[in-house]
Amino acid sequence: MRSKQINERPGDAAWITRLIVDPTITAPVGLAGFHGAPDAAGMVELGYRVDPEFRRRGYARQSLEILLAVAQRRPDVRTVRATISPDNAASLALINSYGFVENGEQWDDEDGREIIFEIPA
Repeated sequence: MRSKQINERPGDAAWITRLIVDPTITAPVGLAGFHGAPDAAGMVELGYRVDPEFRRRGYARQSLEILLAVAQRRPDVRTVRATISPDNAASLALINSYGFVENGEQWDDEDGREIIFEIPA
């Protein structure tokens, strides 16, 4: 999916998902990044996923902090969005702890119902 995106919109390459790596482990522990470059309104959507065997070790929190720092350094980013399944208690708690505010919901063909959260960059 992201390969096709890069072919169609090369400017997204610097923004899209990357591996979460712990230097003490010989394999990636998850993925984190943005869904693409900022849109015309200056919004970027972030995403992260930690492999189940590596959860509850702070990788999602550290990834979120890095992504927020990247967004804050970019003058073209005004809003950071996260969309989360209402059943994902861990991600809901994490996002809420960083001051994200609920701003509606959407249907995702892959993930189903998602709550939209946003925060100013």
